[in-house]
Amino acid sequence: MGTALVYHEDMMVSRLLWDDPECRIECPERLAAALDGLRQYGLEQRCLRLVAREASEEELGLVHSPEYVALVQRTQALSKEELQVLSGQYDAVYFHPSTFHCARLAAGAALQLVDAVLTGATHNGLALVRPPGHHSQRAAANGFCVFNNVAIAAEHAKRKHGLHRILIVDWDVHHGQGIQYIFEDDPSVLYFSWHRYEHGHFWPFLQESNVDAVGRGQGRGFTVNLPWNQVGMGNADYLAAFLHTLLPLAFEFDPELVLVSAGFDSAIGDPEGQMRATPECFAHLTQLLQGGYHLESLAKSVCMMVQALLGDPVPPLSGPMVPCRSALESIHSVRMTQAPYWMSLQKQDVATVLSPGSHSPDGTLATLLPGGPTCEAAATTLSSFLDPLHLCPIPPIRTAVALTVPDATLPLPPGVLCQEGSAPREETEAWARLYRSLAQDEALDALGKLLYLFDRILDGQVSSGITATPASAAEAILDVAIRRALCHRAQRLFCVALGQLDWPPDLADDGRILWLNIGGKEAVASSMFHISTPLPRTTGGFLSCVLGLVLPLAYGFQPDLVLVALGPAHGLQNPHAALLAAMLRGPAGGRVLALTGEECTPQLASTLARVLHGEAPPNLGPFLMASPEDIQALLHLRAQLEPRWKMLQVAGEALGSGGSEPAAQSQPTARPFPAAPPGPPFWVA
Repeated sequence: MGTALVYHEDMMVSRLLWDDPECRIECPERLAAALDGLRQYGLEQRCLRLVAREASEEELGLVHSPEYVALVQRTQALSKEELQVLSGQYDAVYFHPSTFHCARLAAGAALQLVDAVLTGATHNGLALVRPPGHHSQRAAANGFCVFNNVAIAAEHAKRKHGLHRILIVDWDVHHGQGIQYIFEDDPSVLYFSWHRYEHGHFWPFLQESNVDAVGRGQGRGFTVNLPWNQVGMGNADYLAAFLHTLLPLAFEFDPELVLVSAGFDSAIGDPEGQMRATPECFAHLTQLLQGGYHLESLAKSVCMMVQALLGDPVPPLSGPMVPCRSALESIHSVRMTQAPYWMSLQKQDVATVLSPGSHSPDGTLATLLPGGPTCEAAATTLSSFLDPLHLCPIPPIRTAVALTVPDATLPLPPGVLCQEGSAPREETEAWARLYRSLAQDEALDALGKLLYLFDRILDGQVSSGITATPASAAEAILDVAIRRALCHRAQRLFCVALGQLDWPPDLADDGRILWLNIGGKEAVASSMFHISTPLPRTTGGFLSCVLGLVLPLAYGFQPDLVLVALGPAHGLQNPHAALLAAMLRGPAGGRVLALTGEECTPQLASTLARVLHGEAPPNLGPFLMASPEDIQALLHLRAQLEPRWKMLQVAGEALGSGGSEPAAQSQPTARPFPAAPPGPPFWVA
């Protein structure tokens, strides 16, 4: 298992042979820059290296007509003049004598990666390919694309491996109309694309790139277009799109395979896209799911993505997390258009989920916040984002487990340390004297192990950890952990407390600690930094809470460290606890400490260790809609918290709908999805 990297240097042979300002940006240097970046930062060496093979003509025929494949094959013998004439018959395309070979390698690389993932040879991977593919159609090249690599891979996965649900995420800045056309009537493929649209005034200038193109026949609702109607979209806009559109649908769809058409012309500095998302953002998007023509931005975005695929901590995002008005308008339009087809986008009047998130996958408007940011606002220059590349340093120990009684039989993944050390006895006893519940030997031992592990996390020697606490001392040990972090100059600590745990007494509510209790009796915000909500009763309600409340708060707060405390009677099943811990790795750069109670089983400890170490969380099981009570609790909290936490806003609420989105006129019919085997979906980029 691990991460595969597939490419072939022959894909850099094809190049433009004549002057064409429109096509010259698609050059071999794009692939070379990405490869050089991976080698420079030691990421290629950590991947399973696979040499791309050529796709067969039969495999190309999975989505392309025989006549079109034969036409591309004939380009091998054409002169420069003949190639130029043929290229002129298509939109933004150039052919080269090696195009057929390069395009077969590109499609073959995608096929090879899918086979490696679905046979268990690797868990995930990246195929570096050119020419690209997502614009290519059944019988036509388009937009630099010759064969539709991702579409061929998806059809191959269905036919060879028997898959029934494939999610394709296309974050290129251009709409992948080729993929959309191929699968628009196919309910086994959910296609999500965000793209620069500008009300139809940006290439490819198609009405079907707009939000109202939802698919045809049985495929209605399985095409999801999120059009960006102005340039300058940044990290907050991209994350809001994931939290409020893609992830709810993906959790409900429950894919067996995720394919990412990862064009990085949607990153900052790209002349085609003119967007402002930093390379770090793509690591977060990849972790949540777990093109490009500006060479430096492309290379660094690829490096960030591979780092996330490898399970490394991802760098925290910088800058204000406030989506702009235009982004919220687009997100709102998608939610309203897709609501008739998806339970996860419905509101309580049809008894479904507000905004849950996707398998393993906001903001007050400028008009409501005078002087607030807009998409055009630029606080920093491009060079400040890209020079130097801030790959998140990997601590010597990525994950450590500290138990009061070490268990040699605990099934931990390779590389996870079973810690046996404790803090000095004098220091431990000094903290313990402040709390009666820490007087017992068992509690004192647990506190010593916590302090030792906690200091190593705060000092950067360990990225994340798990420690067990006696139920009688859970609140006291959590209180010590919080105060220890503040003494250690932590500026922002996000504490997610589950079960019977209360805000520590005498702790200042000064904005340095964001406290969220999931398991309280009622939904209430005592302050903007002290929040409580009941534990949701269903999987859908839990997902709604995580992606509609927990993650927006976390990304808005931008913590130095996250504490996840599983207190007495926390009520979470192992997969739910693992998903929560896994998704909180991103906002804090991987620094997560999980405090578990004495009822922590070896299975739970092992599962938490695996997700904190970078593995995908286990499957949550069938999607069950949130209860009306859970939805109402979330709506109540959002109404109180949105003035401070901008990532919480759902677009419809921000656009003057009085705190609720218009409900679809009819409740969507439950999808007859075939049952999936247990376990997480596989991620392929």
